[in-house]
Amino acid sequence: MFDALARQPDDPLLALIGLFRTDARAGKVDLGVGVYRDETGATPIFRAVKAAERRLVETQPTKAYVGPEGNPVFLDHLWTLTTGEAGKGRATAALQTPGGSGALRLAADLMALMGTRRIWLGLPSWPNHAAIFKVAGLEVVGYPFFDVPSQTVLFDRMMEALSGASAGDAVLLHASCHNPTGANLTDDQWRAVSDLIAARGLLPLVDIAYQGYGRGLEEDAAGLRTLLSAVPEALVAVSCSKSFGLYRERTGAIYAACGNAETALSVRSNLASLARTNYSMPPDHGAAVVATILGDAALKADWMAELETMRQRITSIRERLAAGLSARWQVLTAIRAQEGMFSLLPLEEADVMKLRAEHALYMPASGRINIAGLKSAEVDAVIEKFLSL
Repeated sequence: MFDALARQPDDPLLALIGLFRTDARAGKVDLGVGVYRDETGATPIFRAVKAAERRLVETQPTKAYVGPEGNPVFLDHLWTLTTGEAGKGRATAALQTPGGSGALRLAADLMALMGTRRIWLGLPSWPNHAAIFKVAGLEVVGYPFFDVPSQTVLFDRMMEALSGASAGDAVLLHASCHNPTGANLTDDQWRAVSDLIAARGLLPLVDIAYQGYGRGLEEDAAGLRTLLSAVPEALVAVSCSKSFGLYRERTGAIYAACGNAETALSVRSNLASLARTNYSMPPDHGAAVVATILGDAALKADWMAELETMRQRITSIRERLAAGLSARWQVLTAIRAQEGMFSLLPLEEADVMKLRAEHALYMPASGRINIAGLKSAEVDAVIEKFLSL
């Protein structure tokens, strides 16, 4: 019976990992996979994570199930971290999930269950966004967000498109450190889009996966907080993969900000039911680590300091890339003002393939580069490879 299945194409980014691994050339550089790397090329474990894990080894009393809702202490601490005063006292349904992708999938399933037909997605976006929404049965409608050749946010066109959305439609927004472009909305633009969403009766789904990698922990959540203060209902998908370095622990959460406590209880019961028939219970370890860090003043301060050091390193590499690449592409001075791990370069697929074949420089065909994966010692050589095109 398995013969009835057609083979699915490999995920391009995952396939890129394999190609890079088997390339025997010296000086090869991976700008593809979206993980942070330090100056040695390693993806480090935070000091606070190690300390929290040691504490858990000594004190954790059981390995029994945590239940579909997950770790309530983790959920409370993470909500405070992401929403601050805007989330305080808000009637909220919360569920721990297997990573940010699990949070997005539960959000999509919940929207389909409650009758949402369409979700508006800014283009370009993380490729898995559209796939997750489509498999949940939602119609994905694209709106212009970023122009690659000019490296600019198309805010007027975005607002024009969303002005045509119908009440009850959902709209996906990146909280900060946009994947794949690194471009973000200004504070004034966040206020404008929040007012539009509220006026048209749209349901925002905010994906916050890189808090602390852009301008700082508080600054990277400012747009989300502006939105929450303006709308009666919202969904927020949070990932701890980058901000806590817990990639393989699959640690995330989905939150529904509701109009009242009774509605929040109903939403939580539906999220728990969807989770039960999907993966049943979330993994515990990563959430226990985050709860331990955020619940301890010393561990939290150390985590924040290390995260800030990482952010500053990314910012420094951005500045060097912007200075070097603008000699060939003047618009790439924009890389300096962009934020987070990624930027999307104005390259043709043939350019990407040439860089791979001739210079062992690996990136997706789209031209998205992971700036957080570069060592400082590699930057000048990478610039020269780009300038060879």
